[in-house]
Amino acid sequence: MTPAAQDADTSHRAHPRITIVVLAVGVGAFGLLQSLIVPVLSQVRDRFDTDQATVTWVLTAYLLSAAVATPLLGRIGDAVGKQRMLVVTLSLLAIGSAMAALAPSIEWMIVARVVQGLGGGVLPLAFGVIRDEVSQERSGTAVGLLASLVSAAFGIGIVLAGPIVEILGYTWLFWLPAIATALAALATVLFIPESPVRTPGRISVLPAVLLSGWLVALLLAISEGNDRGWTSPTILGLFAAAVVLAATWIWSERHAAVPVIDLDLMRVRGVWTANAVAFVAGFGTFASLAFLPQLLQTPVESGYGFGDTISQSGWVLLPSSATAFVMGFVAPRLVRRLTARVVICAGAISNVLAFGGIALFHDHTWQLCLLMALQGLGIGCVVSSVAGVVLSSVPRHQTGVASGMNANIRLIGGSIGSAVVGGIITARTGAGGYPLEVGYRDGFLVLSVAAVLAAGAALLIPRVPGWAAARAADEPAVDPLRA
Repeated sequence: MTPAAQDADTSHRAHPRITIVVLAVGVGAFGLLQSLIVPVLSQVRDRFDTDQATVTWVLTAYLLSAAVATPLLGRIGDAVGKQRMLVVTLSLLAIGSAMAALAPSIEWMIVARVVQGLGGGVLPLAFGVIRDEVSQERSGTAVGLLASLVSAAFGIGIVLAGPIVEILGYTWLFWLPAIATALAALATVLFIPESPVRTPGRISVLPAVLLSGWLVALLLAISEGNDRGWTSPTILGLFAAAVVLAATWIWSERHAAVPVIDLDLMRVRGVWTANAVAFVAGFGTFASLAFLPQLLQTPVESGYGFGDTISQSGWVLLPSSATAFVMGFVAPRLVRRLTARVVICAGAISNVLAFGGIALFHDHTWQLCLLMALQGLGIGCVVSSVAGVVLSSVPRHQTGVASGMNANIRLIGGSIGSAVVGGIITARTGAGGYPLEVGYRDGFLVLSVAAVLAAGAALLIPRVPGWAAARAADEPAVDPLRA
């Protein structure tokens, strides 16, 4: 099918508003599931009568599962159909959430979180559906909305966790996403047509296994490094295994008849620069949203804490989620006027100011609210625009795997950022065993420096408009040798 015929077919088949609403529900539920559990881990520990080391696997299992599933399901969607795989991932989210709500033991809960993590493919598949089914005039806003919705939902999940537990009960942390994703899966079957754009050929098994192996080894090392010690034999062994498996994976991808991830595609300037920005943006975003509530919940007796409850500390994150969500609508319009490079760079600079401000000025709640609004503005610009850069730089039949890797790299950046900042904050403790204030200061200053690196990477992004100006042809919009 020619590109012109594809565009004509898409305009005839698409139901843009319904498509975007259905995708937003699924992506929003996935974003909420990333963070709803974070503020109530102590309740999970008490509910199942387990220890802190075991309950940490409730987060780690989800992270590992999502890291493996996101690029693989995106690639499978490119091959067998994005709509079909979107139904599968939304169903997995619903099933995993129901399993978590009904979990009789901590082991069951960890397995449920693994199933939820398999729903990580919803983001690249949603981007692919938009490129195939939504008109070029609306696609930029739609991509920006979904991309920023993930960040907004992460913060909103932390805000909502306390009220949901207090009003509805603990199990509704999972029943609500289960209902939302089940309805989204049904709506996908009813309203979203299957895309005719496919990547032919069988998916190679060995590269898929090796990709999963090095991602699991790397993220296990990052997740367990603070607890086991970064120089312990176990952690060093995991890092060594990640390096060996990654090198073997690259070799296998080069020799596969149909690679899982086209490594030449990853060398396209629009792709690798967007991935670099995504890594550093994830480094700062996840760490800031994870550790700012801890600062707020630190008792007043520490000399710097606010003694907030879970719900009170969550509300301070709301300005970040609100501004990030709004920027999902605004950023695509700015990209059309100013180019993605300018918008992403401006967003990164906003994060430099926000994280630096939190490090130096955290005496009053209003200061933190204003700075978190600035942080949300910055991450909204970055995330919604980076997604467009990736999609406008790759052929239509490779949108799933390219956007999946971008989302995965952001996730890895977030894991590393959380581990690094966690190590900085907990390295020095004072009376009562609470971290010293200087630990939070240094941690957020590191995030500010990381945002400077993101701004630098943004300057390397090709001088092209984002998604709205991408070519309709089934070829990269940017020549990797000339951009």
